[in-house]
Amino acid sequence: QLILTLDRTQWKSHNIFVIAVIYKKRALPIYWQVLEKKGATNFLEQKALIKPVLRLLKKYQLVIIGDREFHGVQLSHWLKTRAKTQKINFIFRQKQDTNYRKPGRKYQPLSNLPVAPGTKIFLSNINLTNKKGFGRFNLVAYWKRKYRKKMEKEPWYLLTNLESLDEVLKIYRSRMGIEAMFKDCKTGGYNLEGSQANTERLTNLVLLIAIAYTCSCYRGKNIKKTGYQDYICPLQEADRKERRHSNFWVGMYGELWVIAWDYLVDIVQAIMNFNPQKKPNYQRGLRAMSNLRII
Repeated sequence: QLILTLDRTQWKSHNIFVIAVIYKKRALPIYWQVLEKKGATNFLEQKALIKPVLRLLKKYQLVIIGDREFHGVQLSHWLKTRAKTQKINFIFRQKQDTNYRKPGRKYQPLSNLPVAPGTKIFLSNINLTNKKGFGRFNLVAYWKRKYRKKMEKEPWYLLTNLESLDEVLKIYRSRMGIEAMFKDCKTGGYNLEGSQANTERLTNLVLLIAIAYTCSCYRGKNIKKTGYQDYICPLQEADRKERRHSNFWVGMYGELWVIAWDYLVDIVQAIMNFNPQKKPNYQRGLRAMSNLRII
């Protein structure tokens, strides 16, 4: 099963639509297009952009997720028709003024649902929007509880065809991987924000970044497996329970660590001559360096 996330980002004057695969709390970009317009995409544009990816991944079971910008009801209905030939699930966040109706009841806005911080609601087989012809869907309403004096401003309203509330929340939380990817590409690694490229050059630049980003993520994963990440960054901090640095960060700075050694080898060896008691640690570092070169 592959989780695909849809999103759109603004890089200076360029409006870019991106589809990415969620992997290890990050998103690996697999398809993108520079839009010849500003602002959000419409339903027809979204269909045209998604179709090539569905053809590319037709042998996989897919879960497609998106935020409130996307036309969740229309897009979900279209994906349901595609699901006759391919296993496709979806989760789309809805705006709180979207109307819903339980069987035998009247339409009312999602904001009327009795959801409070720390609560979850699962509604199955309901109608969304007053428009006819879209069929029925499942709906998850969830409001994250207050944590460390911080609380979300409003709940999530998630339209889906999945049957498990916990599975829906787990998958949709992973959508933040694409936000992390955008940060890595803009200011956390590749500084795409600073580019002055035109549309054609920007498209080529994004392709290059997508390849480099994916390679760094896999390299970081392999470095963590070997245990050599301690040479690149602290594995844990005293007040943290999880690793601070992502596979991408470890992979990219692992490469820089190896490159830096080529420039500093004479200086480091001179320092070791003044600190012979540190030579066992130095030898372990050299072994780690040798192994990182071939990862």
